[in-house]
Amino acid sequence: MKAKATSSLSRFGVSMEDSLLKKYDRLVERKGYHTRSEAISDLVRNALVEEELTDEHPDAEAVTTVSLVYNHHLPNLSAKLTEIQHHALDIITSALHVHLDEDHCLEVLVARGPYGRVRELAEKLIAIKGVRHGKFVTATGPVKPHTHHERSRKHPHPHRRNKATPTRQA
Repeated sequence: MKAKATSSLSRFGVSMEDSLLKKYDRLVERKGYHTRSEAISDLVRNALVEEELTDEHPDAEAVTTVSLVYNHHLPNLSAKLTEIQHHALDIITSALHVHLDEDHCLEVLVARGPYGRVRELAEKLIAIKGVRHGKFVTATGPVKPHTHHERSRKHPHPHRRNKATPTRQA
């Protein structure tokens, strides 16, 4: 038995092409939603997190990821990506580099800082000629600024670093 929602619900109609609805229904089923409405609510919430940050809180602290797929053989492309990242070391908290095949690499950056700055970083990287695919995702909405040196706060899990694989290169 489901618990009743504490807020009021509003109903509205959505019209879409049959082929799009069939694809949507497969997505709803694959993700395990009980209803189309639950899935639409999640889509709206995700869109509103970014919209709120963009319009209302560009200086709010946010945690984001930037994913890039590129051909590392293209002249100067790797150097351009590295140069831009070196100018953002204060907001890049981690970087992962994966060789997809002999030609292509995937790079995933985790950035934490003012939303406007992390979004600007993502847009610069994604726009570089030679980046085949780029994606910017806001992992959280506004969060409190954080430093690892705050000893007075209780933290539910330890932070361990693998000394063989540093998260940031100087």
